[in-house]
Amino acid sequence: MSLSITQTPALVSLAQSPIPFTVAESDAKLLTSSSFQYIGELYYWTGAPTQSGSVANYTITKYPNTSGVGIFDVSKIINSTLTQLAYVNSSNVMFFAVDFYWQWLNGTTYVTGSHVKSSTYKALDGYGLMGVDAVGAPISSGSIFWPLMTAGAVTQSFLSSNGGYGGVYVGVNDRPQVTKLTYTNSLGASGDFAVSNNVSSSGQIAQYPVGPTALGFPISTTNALWYQIQAYAGTTPVGNSVRYEYELTQKYDNVRIMYKNRFGQFDYMNLYMQNRQSFNVQKRSFQPQLGSWNSSTLSYQNYDSNNKNYIIDANQSISANSNWLYEAQNEPIKQLLASDEIYWVYDEANNYVRPLNIVTSNLQFKTGVNDHLIQYQFDFTFGQSFKLIF
Repeated sequence: MSLSITQTPALVSLAQSPIPFTVAESDAKLLTSSSFQYIGELYYWTGAPTQSGSVANYTITKYPNTSGVGIFDVSKIINSTLTQLAYVNSSNVMFFAVDFYWQWLNGTTYVTGSHVKSSTYKALDGYGLMGVDAVGAPISSGSIFWPLMTAGAVTQSFLSSNGGYGGVYVGVNDRPQVTKLTYTNSLGASGDFAVSNNVSSSGQIAQYPVGPTALGFPISTTNALWYQIQAYAGTTPVGNSVRYEYELTQKYDNVRIMYKNRFGQFDYMNLYMQNRQSFNVQKRSFQPQLGSWNSSTLSYQNYDSNNKNYIIDANQSISANSNWLYEAQNEPIKQLLASDEIYWVYDEANNYVRPLNIVTSNLQFKTGVNDHLIQYQFDFTFGQSFKLIF
């Protein structure tokens, strides 16, 4: 008799989507016992890959399915551990492994089999796409840009005032480990941004400058019509490059949106057409009892009010419009609509941000064939109310 692991997740997984292990016992006689169970002891940790604790965090029990195997999906547990905001922890990575064995009840005593422990795997704070990402497929197969952790599109816009940082995966995965990013522009300039490989959980993802005003941006964009960013492993390019085309400053102030994409990293969108801010006050009132009821005579003062507010709160919102977009940007827009972490970078020079909640929930996507020119409006509410109340 022999227990074996017959399905494993990708070396790097997205924790909001299935992270499956399948185990099978070769002795068919054992499976006939109604008390036979597969056991998985789940370990998860941060730090170096070898820093797993000696005590399991969870013990998961599965009865054999009709195929005689036990299928364990640990994504719900792993995802519950990735609680930090991407803005706070840009390398939100969890290591995990599972120790499997079986047990069955012989009278009043459990008989257990030998243990088979999985390799160490990694989970990122993100999600796969239905119909695009197969269960257990390498994470790089879901993005032509990998190891750049971006939703694209291949061509985006930039303004001379843009800053911001994206994420590039520098840990071990199914692609060569990236060592540098090379920036080139339309004027022929070229420069490298070095990234370091690190086995620790906090070093799996490096931040790289996206906009020309971000610290460490290696080339000048003055008078350049475009620049592009390409990941390299030594001298070998890895994945596709991302290109940014210069946009002349419009008469409206730019609303630069920073949103968490499906890889748990930030993408950016410039909304520099017309925008409007709104201020909404919510009030609740009551009618107090007026007069000097504790005095010898009844009277009232001319400053008394028989209508008072007992709750006054105010929320702010902003509605912003994009310029004309490429049809390929429809896919990143879907991730903006589905994002759980969005910010308005309202002061690029100091990287000041304001948390937003996207109100737009229903968007009819346009195509170049039908609509020729593609433009969208997005509505957001501020994530902080006007009053500082905890």
